[in-house]
Amino acid sequence: MDTIFGFLFEFLGQFFWSLWSIILGIFNGIGGMFDFPAYLKIINNYTTELGGLAWVVAIIAILALIAVLFLIVFLIVMSLKKLFRFRKKVKDTNDLVDEVNALNKEVMRLNLEKDKILSMKVSQIGLNPNEISELTGEEMEALTDGEVEGEPRFYKLNEIDDLWKDYVPPIYDNTITLPDFCERFRNFACSRLGLYYDIKIIRLFIAAFASTRLIILQGISGTGKTSLPYAFGKFISNDAVIASVQPSWRDRSELFGYFNEFTKRYNETELLRAMYEASYNENVYAVILDEMNIARVEYYFAEMLSILEMPSRDEWVVDIVPNSWSSDPEHLDNGKLTIPPNMWYIGTANNDDSTFAITDKVYDRAMPIDINTKGVEFDAPDTEPVYINYKHFEKLLDEAKANNQVSNDLIKKVNLLDDYVIKHFRIAFGNRIVKQMRDYVPAYVGCGGTEVDGLDYVLARKVFRKFESLNLSYIRDEIDGLCAYLDELFGEENMNECKDYLRMLKKLV
Repeated sequence: MDTIFGFLFEFLGQFFWSLWSIILGIFNGIGGMFDFPAYLKIINNYTTELGGLAWVVAIIAILALIAVLFLIVFLIVMSLKKLFRFRKKVKDTNDLVDEVNALNKEVMRLNLEKDKILSMKVSQIGLNPNEISELTGEEMEALTDGEVEGEPRFYKLNEIDDLWKDYVPPIYDNTITLPDFCERFRNFACSRLGLYYDIKIIRLFIAAFASTRLIILQGISGTGKTSLPYAFGKFISNDAVIASVQPSWRDRSELFGYFNEFTKRYNETELLRAMYEASYNENVYAVILDEMNIARVEYYFAEMLSILEMPSRDEWVVDIVPNSWSSDPEHLDNGKLTIPPNMWYIGTANNDDSTFAITDKVYDRAMPIDINTKGVEFDAPDTEPVYINYKHFEKLLDEAKANNQVSNDLIKKVNLLDDYVIKHFRIAFGNRIVKQMRDYVPAYVGCGGTEVDGLDYVLARKVFRKFESLNLSYIRDEIDGLCAYLDELFGEENMNECKDYLRMLKKLV
């Protein structure tokens, strides 16, 4: 036993004695660092040999030691702070995780409660055939695709079927000409509504109906962007449909509504109601997308942009529901609705921090019209509204396009300008813009404007607008050359919209 105890004492003693030596050495080291008498003794030992210089060297050495000591303390304090901060961050993270888990549990509980409530509502309103039988004692047969006999899902549209089935169209004023239409519209807005518009704005607005189904009225607030299409609806004796765009609009359901699986009813929007009503008559319909860029246009209006690009109106079809019920409205064909040819969409847009920039995808398919000035008051004779059907309205625009085709000389100048813009700015007109130009300019001439002014406006709003996406400081020196080239092609007295817009861009640099 003595041998075993001796072995353990020496073996374990080797480890613990070494550990004690380390601890003792640390304390001895710290004590030696602060052994001030030892420092004084060293200084005294060298005072005789170095003289007064020893004290200078000693002071420097003392300052160096203090600096080193301060640095060591600083590093220790910073290390402790980081350690405590890390521990606090870990604690806060754990608290957040616990809180998120608690919230998730609460959400799950609320969802379960919501499902129970919805289930109770569904059973009470009788959407389940079995529960209907239990509540009423009557046998009801469930039809295909969730249909329940006697329960229509489109209330507003079915109501339109009842209201318009015996519709008798009014006597339309189909003798009015396009210039007279513009002049009477201006006088009507003035005499009946107290709204003042320059005749050029009226012509630009009416001509836009010939080139696209989407018109964008943009500019500063208070210049009459919304009141212009509103007045147009009053003038044609068919009030405009106002759809106030909300920031939350993200998809097509904001325009057409959606089918509620719980209530088995379709949430119909005012726009859908107007589109369906338009299928019953030949009136001209104007839909106002008020503040259209307060949400992203290319999100909620994407499907319409694509459909309205189709060359044949037979392809202007939108899917409302994926199936057909026997109680569906009459003009709904297997859940599909044909977009009426007598409807145009007019968006108003403000360019400020509260709105989104309208993308090229939207601008290229629309006709933008800038309204940046208030109308000047003038006297106008009392003018009554008109009754005009869309076929005659389109006929007037088509005749204007046929009788006022863009001249070959102007087309050549446009091609030369296109080459110049490509060479100096790397931007091309594009086939869509050229087609719109061929439709818009003749219609503008038919409204009483001039060919050059119509082309001037199209180029300024459809082509040179794209310069905003370029580096303006890079193209600044090229703008003066482009303005000079416009003067050379079209004359110094023309193309003022383009030149004013280009000079405005130059000032932004």
